Amino acid sequence: MRYPSDLIYEEVAFLAYYFHWDYETILNMEHRERQRWCEEISRINRELNSNETKSILDIRKEGQSHGTGTHW
Repeated sequence: MRYPSDLIYEEVAFLAYYFHWDYETILNMEHRERQRWCEEISRINRELNSNETKSILDIRKEGQSHGTGTHW
C-alpha cells in the first residue's frame, strides 16, 4: 500500500516548520516516525496553549471522522 503523497507533504511541512529539519532528513524517516514526531510537537503545543487551540492532529482526526478528507 502506498502512502498518500499529500500526507507526506503535510508531515514534511509540519516537521520542517517546527524543527527546521531539512527535507532529506524528514523524508528519510519511516512514516510512523514522522507521525510520532508530529504527535509530539502537537502535544507540546497543546500544553503550551493550555488546550485553547486545536493541534493539527486533532483537526486531522475530526476531518477523518466527518469524512471531509482533511488529512491533519
